Amino acid sequence: MSSDFAAYPSLHGRAVFVTGGASGIGEAIVEHFAAQQARVAFVDIQDEPARALCARIGSAGHAVPHYVHCDLRDIPALRAAIAGAAAAVAPFTVLVNNAAHAMNQAWQEATVEFWDDQMAVNLRHHFFCIQAIAPMMQAQGGGSIINFGSASWHKRRGGMPGYTTSKGAIEGMTRGLARDLGPDNIRVNCVIPGQVITERQLLRHSPEYLAARLKEQCLNQQLRAPDLARLVLWLAADDSRMCTSQNWIVDGGSF
Repeated sequence: MSSDFAAYPSLHGRAVFVTGGASGIGEAIVEHFAAQQARVAFVDIQDEPARALCARIGSAGHAVPHYVHCDLRDIPALRAAIAGAAAAVAPFTVLVNNAAHAMNQAWQEATVEFWDDQMAVNLRHHFFCIQAIAPMMQAQGGGSIINFGSASWHKRRGGMPGYTTSKGAIEGMTRGLARDLGPDNIRVNCVIPGQVITERQLLRHSPEYLAARLKEQCLNQQLRAPDLARLVLWLAADDSRMCTSQNWIVDGGSF
């Protein structure tokens, strides 16, 4: 990571919980928080990449994150993972709800099972992570919750009705909970990425598709995971202490 970007003293020692932290945007978020000397815990189902990430962070001289294998569709397991991580690290004052999985599906072919799984993978765990961690924040006088939405539904992308519906709902949840939790000095914001170039996206999309998405942007540079991680750092830090109930779009100016 480049040293040309900001350091946030308020993140030093802060306890952070990240979902889907083993790869892609989540990996960058975990890495960036560790570099800020935060205490990080994360969950994922990808054990090998998660362990490799922890080893890489440790070899860089930072505190090794606390990793827990967890399928976020299993809410009792998620609650147990959060409780165990808080006991091992510290009660959390930062939550990053990052985990998601976009699935293509024609609307005519979507089944009830597919629909329910997309809600569970992309939306439901956001709320139950908040429900589990917000009391820790209340006890400590405040915190920052950062949910991840998507530019896809804003841009009227078709062919993924479960994903676009779940991501649209995250913005509504963000604004409602910002009102509920504001009196406890807990901020709730939503980060909305555009077309982020990760290993998953390179495997999922053709070069022609990615080139077409780049042409939609005002900035002629590919959006990368660290571009999202740096915004997340700012939203977690005290520098953004009066920012809540907002959508923060990082898309190179594509809509």
